[in-house]
Amino acid sequence: MMNSIKKGLQVGIKTTWTLGKIIFPVTLIVALLQYTPILPWVIKLIAPMMNLFGLSGDAAIPLVLGNFLNLYASIGAILTLDLTVKEVFILAVMLSFSHNLIVESGVALKVGIKLWLVLVTRLGLAFASAIVINLVWQGGSETAKYGMIQAHSDEPISGIGSILLAAIEKAGLGILQLAMIVIPLMIVIQILKDLQWLKKFSNGMSPITKSLGMHENTSTTMAAGLLFGLAYGAGVVIQAVEEDGVSKKDLTLAFIFLMACHAVVEDTLIFIPLGIPVWPLFLIRLGVAVTLTLVVGFFWKKSGIISLKGRRTTYEK
Repeated sequence: MMNSIKKGLQVGIKTTWTLGKIIFPVTLIVALLQYTPILPWVIKLIAPMMNLFGLSGDAAIPLVLGNFLNLYASIGAILTLDLTVKEVFILAVMLSFSHNLIVESGVALKVGIKLWLVLVTRLGLAFASAIVINLVWQGGSETAKYGMIQAHSDEPISGIGSILLAAIEKAGLGILQLAMIVIPLMIVIQILKDLQWLKKFSNGMSPITKSLGMHENTSTTMAAGLLFGLAYGAGVVIQAVEEDGVSKKDLTLAFIFLMACHAVVEDTLIFIPLGIPVWPLFLIRLGVAVTLTLVVGFFWKKSGIISLKGRRTTYEK
């Protein structure tokens, strides 16, 4: 047991350090930009596009914050705005597909996934889903009620020193929060692995990964991403990829699925205080993830067969 705790602690600290090197500067920069004309300029630039997604110009604020930072930042922004139920639901779906882009893209890059694939998949799903929902759903025009969480505005901060201190504090708290989640998580995961419990859960995922066109050794990567997400589950995902010898094709298919549907419990329940129906949100993510993975796997397999046929013909000649 002590060896498991020690190993899990080491992996947790290593993962926190790896992600911290991304999270701290990003959080610091974005926090500072909030007090400059740059972030408002970006939001103003994006605002005209919002009508295409069925959103008002103000909705650009949580959209930008969610993509640069995380869901918590975007929800904090939503709570300060007067939006309709439809707008909040569209934002929830978009942000479920596309949030924390810089950090989670860093995790994908770490295991060998191309940046362009991450951005095209996540942003493409976010934009396409918003357009479809806006066209299909004619209801939701009533003002959203945010339930038990009340909107609040912080006291204005002025002065370079105060702004810098607030930004450092926010970035530091982000790392602390990450460590408080990742380190105990990695210890628990290591204990479960040593007790063979995680393997049993991963084995339970094997039929699912196989039905999606992946080999069984991808199941741990899939299980970790589904349960813990790409940021908090980074240590498990990276470790699983290194230890299980996942092929490039299976890894790509797994990440295509996980980019559409990861951290399904946390990323779904977090939207409950916003007063939107979360079951449709969950089903949309899961349905899109399964469909997209099957389609990509089908065409990948088809192109592979064509390629093999071509090489065979050349050889016979």
